[in-house]
Amino acid sequence: MRNTHILIIPFPAQGHVIPAMELALNLATHDFKVTFVNTEFNHERVMKALSETDSVPELVQMVSLPDGLKPSDDRSDITKLWGSIFDVMPGELMALIERINGSESDKVSCVIADPTMAWALEVAEEMGIKKAAFSPAATALLALIFSIPSLVENGVLDSNGQPMRKESIQLSPTMPLIKTSDLFWNCMHDEVQRKLLFKFSIKIIEPTKLAERLICNSSSCLESGTFASYPDFLPIGPLLSSNRLGKSTGYFWREDSGCLAWLDQQPPHSVVYVAFGSFTVFDRNQFEELALGLELTNMPFLWVVRENIIEDLNNAYPTDFKERMDRRGCIVSWAPQQKVLSHPSIACFISHCGWNSTLEGISNGIPFLCWPYFGDQIFNQSYICDYWKIGLELNKDESGIIRREEIKNKLERVLGDEGFKGRVLDLQEQILNSVREGGSSHKNFDDFLSWIKD
Repeated sequence: MRNTHILIIPFPAQGHVIPAMELALNLATHDFKVTFVNTEFNHERVMKALSETDSVPELVQMVSLPDGLKPSDDRSDITKLWGSIFDVMPGELMALIERINGSESDKVSCVIADPTMAWALEVAEEMGIKKAAFSPAATALLALIFSIPSLVENGVLDSNGQPMRKESIQLSPTMPLIKTSDLFWNCMHDEVQRKLLFKFSIKIIEPTKLAERLICNSSSCLESGTFASYPDFLPIGPLLSSNRLGKSTGYFWREDSGCLAWLDQQPPHSVVYVAFGSFTVFDRNQFEELALGLELTNMPFLWVVRENIIEDLNNAYPTDFKERMDRRGCIVSWAPQQKVLSHPSIACFISHCGWNSTLEGISNGIPFLCWPYFGDQIFNQSYICDYWKIGLELNKDESGIIRREEIKNKLERVLGDEGFKGRVLDLQEQILNSVREGGSSHKNFDDFLSWIKD
């Protein structure tokens, strides 16, 4: 029996690979054959992170292509990574598809690319293959990218993406306001990266428009105004492993499932979950203040501390902190986040506001304390705090530090006001209904499958 063969290529960052992998696994459950393309560097990390009990379905083939960088190069230097990808990977992808089509009966019939990898759609166009784009971030940000030329033309932005004045912009009457201070390319920590990210955003507009379908890891209930204004953007999310009743894959670090047994011992709605994704880094002062803030709350906490979140991690904790928190706190290097957030003991999520974490928190009815680090996380915070009103922002003092008292006070506020929990539970119901049979995301996904098969 022949299977329709799809090639998926995400941007090589954790927040992009995870939802693309969920898309691949969902396609496999509908008997599609999927070739999933990571960079060589990330392919090795993903395969290493799979435990002995994890498995990728037979219909999903994990392959890799070189990104053009040396193994020792710093891939957190996003501009250097992008430049190398643009130079090297289009030719490598074309050669890969030619090899597949020459050796397998199930030829590649559709390429699905992250908009940040939209050059892959140009490759598909050249090879006469169906093309789709899959946006893993908030859809309003894709709308923002598409609006850049008009924002420059209308004098809202200069040619480097800097706002001409401090204001809030609205891309359409139905969409939420976006503060010019929250423009994701201006939320990088380096001026050179800010300018290059803006130029890169412009560069992907036309290739992304080559897509015959543009699917988004979002739901119409979350971004109704955006989808009303951009009817070609099709929400099919949230794509979560819990929706498939399966295990998630695509992580760069091995999950520590031991924390689930620790959660089992905690009372319902008592634990603060603290996790900052794959990019956030702290200096020693801020890391120590966070630790002392968690101690000050007098609540149990599960804290994900990546090995590279701070220099010299072994000496980063306050004196005797781990000994004092031995019974009340659980610290792991990487957690099975979707299982954690669905655990009945979780009360609040202190988050960097990455889009995957945002969707996972909402899908489990958990209110937020927001601690964004860079890029689109700043905008996602405004969605959480100002638009959906399901969380609070943690504010820095005049020296740029979020203090322990701020953590304690905001946690008491978000847990002491039933409105936050009520609003997130309402959103949870809507978002889960959208992916069930008959829901808007479910229908869009079915329509997308039918288009691929035609």
